[in-house]
Amino acid sequence: MSDTHANTPLIELQGVTKVYGRGAAAMQALRGVDLRIDAGEFVAVMGPSGSGKSTCLNILGCLDTPTAGTYRFGGVEVGGLSRNQRAELRRHYLGFVFQGFNLLNRTTALENVELPLLYRGIHLAERHRLAREALTAVGLAEWATHTPGELSGGQQQRVAIARAIVTAPDVLFADEPTGNLDSARSREIMELLTRFNRERGLTIVMVTHEADMAAFASRSVRFVDGRVAADTRSTEAA
Repeated sequence: MSDTHANTPLIELQGVTKVYGRGAAAMQALRGVDLRIDAGEFVAVMGPSGSGKSTCLNILGCLDTPTAGTYRFGGVEVGGLSRNQRAELRRHYLGFVFQGFNLLNRTTALENVELPLLYRGIHLAERHRLAREALTAVGLAEWATHTPGELSGGQQQRVAIARAIVTAPDVLFADEPTGNLDSARSREIMELLTRFNRERGLTIVMVTHEADMAAFASRSVRFVDGRVAADTRSTEAA
C-alpha cells in the first residue's frame, strides 16, 4: 500500500462515529470524526480522558470498527474488509507500540523482535537478520540475548519499537509510549521516534496526554467529547 497514488491520503476518516452499548446504556465515544493523515506525517493525538482519542487509535489500527462513517487506508475502504483481511492489513502495514511494552518475559530481546516475522512465516535466518537490524536501529544490538527482566524500562520500550518496525510498516501507532518512563528516558524514546519519522519517512500516530511529548510531533490533533476540537501543525517540531 506504500505505492498508493500521491494524492491519496494514507489514512482518512469521514464522519466516523463509535457507540458502545445500546439503549439507555449507550455511550458515544466518537461523534462524526473527519481526519486525514498523509504518508510521512508525525501526528500527536491528545485530549482528556474519555475524549475518544484511544477509541480513534483503535479504529485506525484495525483493532476496532466504526459504528458509522468510513475509514480508508491507502484508499482502501477498511469497513469492506473481512476480519481476516483486517488482520492481514495489521500484520503487513501497521506497527504498534504500547505504554506497557507488551514483551514476552521469558524470551530474549531478539526473539521478541522476531515475533511479527514469525507470524509472517519468514524463515529463521532471515528473521534473525531483520531482528538484529531492528535492534541495531534502536541502539540495542548488544542486548539481543537479554530478557525483558534484564532490561530497563527505556530499553524494553526500545525493544518494543524494534518489534514494531521490523516489518517495515507504513505507519506506527504509539499509545502513550512514554507513559511508564521517566523524563530522560521519555525524551530518548521521542528522539528515536522522531529520527525514524525523518530518516525513514515512517508515518507515526501517537496518543499522548503530555504536551512536552506531543511537541516532538509535527502536528497535533486534539479530541474533546468524541470530536476533533483542534488540528494544528507546528512550524518546527522539538
